[in-house]
Amino acid sequence: MYRSRIAGIGAYLPEKLLTNYDLEKMMETSHDWIVKRTGIVNRHIVDPKEGTSDLCVRACQQAIKDANISLDDIDMLLVATVSGDYRMPATACIIQAKLGMKNIMAFDIAAACSGFIYGLNIADQFIRTGAFKNILVVGAESLSRLLDYGDRETSILFGDAAGAWVVQRTEAQAKDVIMTAHSHADGHLYDLLWVPGGGTRRPFDAAMLEDKSHYMIMNGKEIFKNAVRTMVQCSLEALESAQLSLDQIDWVIPHQANVRIIEAVADYLKFPMEKVICYVHETANTSAASIPVAFEMAVKEGKIKRGQTILLTAFGAGLTSGSLVFKY
Repeated sequence: MYRSRIAGIGAYLPEKLLTNYDLEKMMETSHDWIVKRTGIVNRHIVDPKEGTSDLCVRACQQAIKDANISLDDIDMLLVATVSGDYRMPATACIIQAKLGMKNIMAFDIAAACSGFIYGLNIADQFIRTGAFKNILVVGAESLSRLLDYGDRETSILFGDAAGAWVVQRTEAQAKDVIMTAHSHADGHLYDLLWVPGGGTRRPFDAAMLEDKSHYMIMNGKEIFKNAVRTMVQCSLEALESAQLSLDQIDWVIPHQANVRIIEAVADYLKFPMEKVICYVHETANTSAASIPVAFEMAVKEGKIKRGQTILLTAFGAGLTSGSLVFKY
């Protein structure tokens, strides 16, 4: 069987910034209150004329260039998002058309903030069996479109972005490979973070504009507790599977939810924060995009280098969770 390596990376953050000071003018909150509870300062917001697919196209183009391959080399396109362009078809198909890609398998993954790890896990299986050689895995969200900016619980937390990786076939004996990947879900907790309206159970209607059920709803206290628990469990599972200790990990990249969750995970793992990648202050929570965007930012800054061993860990609505260890 073959192995998978990360051949190229890309990311895109919209130009428009929504700062804490902007939010002060929109609701009862303050910059200091938001920073103290979340660590977030800025969020990037998608242009009104654009959608999630437009963010993805830019990230995909960068990843393909970084991998030094052509569009024709891509065998499969996976897009992790819960804020796609349309209810149907899949945003992956829209991206395929915009990029001018050949007739390949393209579909979306709705695993929320764990979606990118889900996508890497799926890509790894297809490559290990020899089915494909180059798979483009994308994590992207335009969550600003799902927020009620009168709800302080959710509107301070989320931003828009896209990240993309080329997962490439390599030989079984290669060192720079995905070592292990794990994905989970606990559907009993689905209503801790969800959008209750707009689906087939409650199709969009005029009443929804009044009760705002087409916007995101979150139980912050319970999400915090379960986020820390699941990311710690997933991290330990991945380390055990890869037969590694935390001392052998160069960087941990957790889902960029908020700095308090990230610090709590590091504390439980007894892992130094200086080896945890955290850019949540610059991006806010970008859900499925948060890990690839943070990774790309760390590579650009010279923190992450080829040959290092990386642990990814995430949780998301569903509640989903996942972890992955690889040598970059």
